[in-house]
Amino acid sequence: MFSGVDQKMCTGPQENVVEKLIPVYFRNFLHIDVNEVQEACRQLELHDDQLRLIMDNMNERFENGLAAEPTNTAAIKMLPSYVRGLPDGTERGEFLALDLGGTNFRALWVHLTDGEAEITSEVFRVPDYIMKGTGEALFDHLAKCLAKFMEEHGLKGREKLPLGFTFSFPCKQERLNCARLANWTKGFKASGVEGVDVVELLKDACARRGDIDVDVVAVINDTVGTLMAGAYKENTCNIGVIAGTGSNACYMEKVSNIEKINENSSSDHNEMCINIEWGAFGDDGALDFVRTKYDKIIDDGSINKGQQLFEKMVAGMYLGELARVILEDLARKGVLFGGEYEAISQHGIFPTKYISEIESEFQENQDSSCQFLKTREIFEDIGIPVVTSADCAHVAYICSLVSRRAAHMVAAGIATLLKRINKPFVTVGVDGSVYRFHPTFAKLLDAKIDELLERKHKYKLMLAEDGSGRGAALVAAVATRLANEHQDRKIQG
Repeated sequence: MFSGVDQKMCTGPQENVVEKLIPVYFRNFLHIDVNEVQEACRQLELHDDQLRLIMDNMNERFENGLAAEPTNTAAIKMLPSYVRGLPDGTERGEFLALDLGGTNFRALWVHLTDGEAEITSEVFRVPDYIMKGTGEALFDHLAKCLAKFMEEHGLKGREKLPLGFTFSFPCKQERLNCARLANWTKGFKASGVEGVDVVELLKDACARRGDIDVDVVAVINDTVGTLMAGAYKENTCNIGVIAGTGSNACYMEKVSNIEKINENSSSDHNEMCINIEWGAFGDDGALDFVRTKYDKIIDDGSINKGQQLFEKMVAGMYLGELARVILEDLARKGVLFGGEYEAISQHGIFPTKYISEIESEFQENQDSSCQFLKTREIFEDIGIPVVTSADCAHVAYICSLVSRRAAHMVAAGIATLLKRINKPFVTVGVDGSVYRFHPTFAKLLDAKIDELLERKHKYKLMLAEDGSGRGAALVAAVATRLANEHQDRKIQG
């Protein structure tokens, strides 16, 4: 995490790292013809007028997704989370949280006191045969893991604790504690779950055991959890963003603007968290004017062609592959690696972590003495034994443009939300591996948001850690607090 981002408000653009990189790139390797490299990458450079058009297109889709009757082609779903409040610092007590979003499953015991969260957690594996078996077997496995965790920490037989359940798969949320799985992703294929409320499945599995009883008060996804984790640290946090293997965002919207839930705003809870699912932005053609031939190759080779097009341009699952297809194209043209292209033509051989490693090396050694030891090692492992210094500089340049475009597109999304919320000051909670580990992504993101906003919009980016775990417990805590407040009002009334 870039520490300066935590302290910065909208006070002026930071130094553009890539603009600094390009002159060095030319100065040290003038004997190399770089025209073809520049030409290949030109389409990756988005200008502010293009980014502002992306913002306009995105906000139009936000409005459509919130409408009482969204069009059938609505790419951005704008899913109500039924989370109606954020932490206010008064949350106290003990809570359980469960986190299922992949092959690992976490159980957490969270103790909230005076703005601090003491967390005890354990990770359990979900075997492949469980992932692809029956829904009953899957939820029995989750209940078994939860029972083991509660036994080990002396939580069995105690007063029933409120539980928040992070279930990071596409769902139709009907209430805060009711979410029906739309379709499995991430290799899961357990039968009998799609279309069913996952909270009820978890409760039924616990009941079958007979030794644990849980009060599942909320089910969320990891993006909503990120917002909650951020709001627990800063009460001005109104936006949560994931910039990691995937990409998504959520924000607090006025209930009066959410036409499709057919509810009136109330003086008590006039906002609700909206899970945008912005990875699908562009599926309706809204990004066609900035998509390159390389983006189309990525999409054609994916298992969900024509879907999640924004995510395929900005998320860690795809950035390494995007850089690889550019490198392959240039190698086939004889511009890189002496025309050796067979090794780099293998799908998936250039993961996104290579982008971070290569850019880090080049940022640290921007002079003629740079030996590109890490970059050479990467390509030797790939199967390209002879890589010149010019090749390495070309590769660093290409990686920089791939990651810069991703940062700028995410920045356009965040700037759209900041304008939409239109509050005097907003903290944006961000989590994800790309934001955390890429050497310049956080700086590029922050600087471009600044450039796209009017001066009246003040903001801060903040690392909001462990939304899928801590955030689930916080949703349970807030739901419990709001329920208690409602009960108190009834008694007093």
